[in-house]
Amino acid sequence: MSPPHRNIRTRMKPAREPRKPNTGIESAIAALTAKREALLSPLATISADAIRRHNRTPEDIRTPFSRDADRIIHTRAYTRYIDKTQVFYLVENDHITHRVIHVQLVSKIARTIGRCLRLNEDLIEAIALGHDIGHIPYGHFGETCLAEICRQQGIGSFHHNVQSVRFLDRIEDQDLTMQVLDGILCHNGEADDVRISPVPCSSWSAFDKKVQDASDGKSPGAPMTLEGCVVKFADTIAYIGRDLQDAREVGLIADDNRIPARCREVLGEDNRRIIDTLIHDLLENSNTETKGYIAYSRDVEAALIELRSFSRRHIYDNPVLCSEREKIRAMYSTLFAVYLDDIAAGQHTSRIYSDFIDSGHISRNYLTSATPAEVARDFIAGMTDRYFAKRYEECVIPRRIEGKFR
Repeated sequence: MSPPHRNIRTRMKPAREPRKPNTGIESAIAALTAKREALLSPLATISADAIRRHNRTPEDIRTPFSRDADRIIHTRAYTRYIDKTQVFYLVENDHITHRVIHVQLVSKIARTIGRCLRLNEDLIEAIALGHDIGHIPYGHFGETCLAEICRQQGIGSFHHNVQSVRFLDRIEDQDLTMQVLDGILCHNGEADDVRISPVPCSSWSAFDKKVQDASDGKSPGAPMTLEGCVVKFADTIAYIGRDLQDAREVGLIADDNRIPARCREVLGEDNRRIIDTLIHDLLENSNTETKGYIAYSRDVEAALIELRSFSRRHIYDNPVLCSEREKIRAMYSTLFAVYLDDIAAGQHTSRIYSDFIDSGHISRNYLTSATPAEVARDFIAGMTDRYFAKRYEECVIPRRIEGKFR
């Protein structure tokens, strides 16, 4: 059987031809990859579509998107997922979701959907693994605090999806493919999207403008690939039921506080059932063979919007969870001011130098082009919750003076 016809009208020409395999094993793997990708949907993204900004090193036995996933996993930013909270910051409980678990859930859910729709799982995995790298201490409220400071400093607002791209593309300069970076930029699962079709991105300059627009507060729009669209939906599927589960775990929502009737009837009441319902509905209503879109049914989308509203009232804006917010806002203001002063004074003993500027892990191109306020923003944005709290204590609590006095 001949391979399915591939739609090339929306595909960009790679920056250069991929390296020809120079060993027997590379040739065999390249042939196996081509054979496997011929079985994908005609609208799926294939390895030949991959576009890098620099192409510093030739591709190897991995597909370009699998290589991107490996590069993301080995970044320092990815390592810091381990101690970043998801929703329930300042809550001591080992069984609630942290950012690293959420990312794994998004990856698993998205790859399951992609496999059923015959899309590129390597691309899906890379987008999913990198999508929340830009999240900062104390979740979405921390993002609100840092956004306020950034606007005051005249460096625009702050958005975690843009910051994820910034970490991978500029700060650690991983030379990822445009398809992966674009999926990360457009991943936000908070929007009430019932149906998404990919929107092609024509060049790196067009992508950079898309990033700048998103930094200015404009919606980045739809991803450029169906795989990116899948991750966008999987982000919601991963958190919407899990947040309810965690809220019950910590007692924020009583077991007898049931979600709205329509949500129970359409989606289910527990995380397992909600995930199962959303995935099946997505598979039944998406088209990746001819028209190219990912979609829910109208009934499921209406119930999902209602469930989001319920969670916002009872979880995200719950007075118990919000009680320490002004202290957190003050912590952000203090740390930003301290590190900005340290940069101005060239205080190389400061943590912003030892742990960021002079660490040897930051791109020199970034350091020579970023303003002091941008450097302070990016250092704070990369912190885990625990590291952030320690640095604040270091700045405001007097240190014990050792030694004898005459």
